[in-house]
Amino acid sequence: MLVRDAMSTVVLTIGPAHTLRQAATLMSARRVGAAVVLDPDGTGIGILTERDVLDSVGLGQDPDSERAHAHTTTDVVFAAPSWTLEEAAAAMAHGGFRHLVVLDRDEPVGVVSVRDIIRCWAPRRQPGRSIPAQVPA
Repeated sequence: MLVRDAMSTVVLTIGPAHTLRQAATLMSARRVGAAVVLDPDGTGIGILTERDVLDSVGLGQDPDSERAHAHTTTDVVFAAPSWTLEEAAAAMAHGGFRHLVVLDRDEPVGVVSVRDIIRCWAPRRQPGRSIPAQVPA
């Protein structure tokens, strides 16, 4: 299976001047764990994750005054739609992150998350069949 088959094609994009509260509100409303930050005058394409917002709040920073650009990861590893899910999972494991921005011709066309990959790899749940409490070793 390929990244294009698993990725979310509805990409939440924000600008670098969005506050963390605005970003969190949009991420919550769309039920996504990351926003692509587009900064054509600066760093280009970055990513702001729920963890970035959480880290800022945990440090006591004000989400109404903190701007996305101060918390955006700009050293982003990008995936291609033609990557296999194994390649995407390996990149995530190697980099220690849970989201990859998917680029096609230098444009963001999707985001693939660990959850997306697990959803594709996990067996489908059948009605009336419970999920085991522990996965066999």
